[in-house]
Amino acid sequence: MPIEADRDVPGLIVKFGDYPLHHGGVGAIRSLGRLGVPMYAVTEDRYTPAAASRYLTRAFPWRTTGTEEPERLVEGLLRIGRRIGRPAVLIPTDEEAAVLIAEHQEALDGHFLFPRVDPGLPRRLASKQGLHDLCAEHGIASPPAAFPESYADIVAYAGSARFPVVAKNREAFVRRARPAVNGTTRIDTREGLLALARDWGEPPGVILQEYLPREDAEDWIVHACFDAHSAPLAMFTGVKVRSWPPHAGMTANAYAVDNPELADLAARFIKQIGFSGIIDLDLRFDRRDGQYKLLDFNPRMGAQFRLFETESGVDVVRALHLDLTGRTVPEGEQRAGRRYIVENIDLPALLAYRRSGYTTPHAPARPSGTELAWLAGDDPLPFLTMLARFVRPGARHLHQLWRTSRRGGTTRPAG
Repeated sequence: MPIEADRDVPGLIVKFGDYPLHHGGVGAIRSLGRLGVPMYAVTEDRYTPAAASRYLTRAFPWRTTGTEEPERLVEGLLRIGRRIGRPAVLIPTDEEAAVLIAEHQEALDGHFLFPRVDPGLPRRLASKQGLHDLCAEHGIASPPAAFPESYADIVAYAGSARFPVVAKNREAFVRRARPAVNGTTRIDTREGLLALARDWGEPPGVILQEYLPREDAEDWIVHACFDAHSAPLAMFTGVKVRSWPPHAGMTANAYAVDNPELADLAARFIKQIGFSGIIDLDLRFDRRDGQYKLLDFNPRMGAQFRLFETESGVDVVRALHLDLTGRTVPEGEQRAGRRYIVENIDLPALLAYRRSGYTTPHAPARPSGTELAWLAGDDPLPFLTMLARFVRPGARHLHQLWRTSRRGGTTRPAG
């Protein structure tokens, strides 16, 4: 049965971070655009892969700095809404956009369509400390963590901590000149922690978390979309095969794998907290105690969401648009065994993983199908634009990340 999307209601990709090579936004433009939905996007400039997509009706170049007041961002969104000329479904691709939409629902109401949630919930979920507290409140396992308020607290922690440990910024997006760490950072020694912490300022603004060793763990992901009553419209589970930087970064290669236990855990948690909309969860199954431990909760579309699709052709972005436009979301099981590859980062990740000798449990021997993040026969320009922007600066960036990981610090970029 074909999906009957409302072609009179456009979609708008909303992003405030500076990350022009974002395959998730391109995936969302293609997903709804192939159904005939007019698609618009906020882009850093006119020469991003998203702006090059044949399925994009119009790009709105808007390079934000991270220092704008929220009211200015809301005004900018409203100006874009007036240019579109009719209410559009908002699809945030970063935490700042998701939080802004939730916290300014009244101002955006009538101009856009978006899930209604407790205005403070997305910020709390995106915050590492807020998520840790919610997990404790609702009985969801998460790695033991410390929240130092000073360098002295870090010194005390380093005296008893079991290394390696993981450092993350407490807040998902940091409105200051330089965040404490650039994504998830693995720290292997006490000396390494103390050296890094000298530059973190007061208060440090980080969470220090137990590192779950890859030899005893499995990386799982959950992508889903929930209706206004926190009931799942589409629910997907999968395993992360490779990431870049290795073992701590953005998904480079993943498989869709059925995991009813994990799906039930995620659905119960969402019901308890009353969330509505799209989620992207990162969990690590700890074989030492048999628990799925929640590492990250992204209250928005994940970059690798196109890994997942039901037998009816529904992904989380399509489910959101159908639900917000009053259409029925077709039922269907997820297409298990599908593989997702992010071309520009999977090759270096593959080389790094082969050196480490690590293999991912549960990954099928053969995929049932492969979805490429960038290359699409019906929409080739985003791939070519990615290559043009990536080759020189991207290769240099990958090399810098690799050198960092060899020194004992591994970072995870947003997405």
